[in-house]
Amino acid sequence: MRIADDRLITIDLATKELRDCRLMKLARSNRRWIAGVCGGIAEWLGWSPFKVRLIYVLLSVLSVAFPGIVVYLVLWFLMPSKPRES
Repeated sequence: MRIADDRLITIDLATKELRDCRLMKLARSNRRWIAGVCGGIAEWLGWSPFKVRLIYVLLSVLSVAFPGIVVYLVLWFLMPSKPRES
């Protein structure tokens, strides 16, 4: 029975983390390379910023780069900046 209890706790924590992640407002990250768009999306999804940047670059290259640049610029304009942590 102890194993089942641990599994329930693990599942409960995972769903709580997922719920907290989805309730977080989408905003540009302070951990940025250019404008923080990919970092902000990564924080919102709970993923590694490297993974999101890699996916973005691959999709941009495969779509002849122009649409990726336009989407990035639009998101840069529309996504609010996260307040700096002191």
